[in-house]
Amino acid sequence: MARLRDIVVDCRHPASLARFWAGALDGYAVAPYDEAELARLRGEGVDDPEDDPTVLVEGGPPRLWFQRVPERKIVKNRLHLDLDADDPDAEITRLTALGATVLATHDDWVVLADPEGNEFCLF
Repeated sequence: MARLRDIVVDCRHPASLARFWAGALDGYAVAPYDEAELARLRGEGVDDPEDDPTVLVEGGPPRLWFQRVPERKIVKNRLHLDLDADDPDAEITRLTALGATVLATHDDWVVLADPEGNEFCLF
């Protein structure tokens, strides 16, 4: 039977979006760049990890992969993440300080968007 391994997010700038989600989620962090990974990137013509076309955020499962795509997000996500917080008001303040935007407030949850406009919910 299949198991969930990764959630992959198409985006314009993987490094910055990976940092947002690593900061947003408890226990997650951008995967470190060791010398072998830096050499692999240089071999692909990428001299700075900030320009890495695919960035991994570890801490799950699932892991989160952010991959560069040429097009911008245009319509509502077909898939989104639901997050829980013990203190939703404090968490909204924290997430917006990281770069999230509040899109809608409901009785039991809030819809937010990450810095590239990907929707997610906070319960």
